[in-house]
Amino acid sequence: MTEQMPVFDRGFWEELYGSQTSLWTGRPNPQLVTEAADLRPGRALDAGCGEGGDALWLAASGWQVTAVDFSATALARGAKEAAAQGLDERISWQQADLTSWTPDEQFDLVSAQFMHLPTPERTALFARLAAAVAPGGTLLIVGHHPSDLEAGVPRPQVPDLFFTAEAVAATLDDGWDRVVTDARSRMGTLPDGSEVSIRDAVLVARRRG
Repeated sequence: MTEQMPVFDRGFWEELYGSQTSLWTGRPNPQLVTEAADLRPGRALDAGCGEGGDALWLAASGWQVTAVDFSATALARGAKEAAAQGLDERISWQQADLTSWTPDEQFDLVSAQFMHLPTPERTALFARLAAAVAPGGTLLIVGHHPSDLEAGVPRPQVPDLFFTAEAVAATLDDGWDRVVTDARSRMGTLPDGSEVSIRDAVLVARRRG
């Protein structure tokens, strides 16, 4: 049964982060590690950074990171951990609503991990993020693949929130010299502790230099 479209506003995220001392694992997303490990460090944008697991990994790998999220609580946790790791000078934390925020500079890497919005908002956001990729830079977009809805994975039963990498690639202009789309399998853990195979929609695009 299809559920009603959830409202992911500022209040939702603050309540969610405030309900737990730590919402995420603190580890970087695996597709980011796979795709960025061999890139030459430069300036990176982590869009929807949450508590900063990806931003911290990028900073530790030599990147200068702009980390943007809706939640002040999540950003404060990320900044605290960055200071503890001696990475605070490598990360700029910015609170913003990504459904309307536009980057005012360009980056060598733009990463958006699991940004699940209704199609109009998501398409507009990804277009703004693509425009923020510097010549020769990389756009990395990762999301839960629509097939997870049929795999018993606990996801909102709202098909419009999910996307394929091919659908994102179809929105890009001709300013890219390499576009890779994939649906990568990995193992995930259900709330009861059992494991399930899930799939990530992965788009990697390199801006023409």
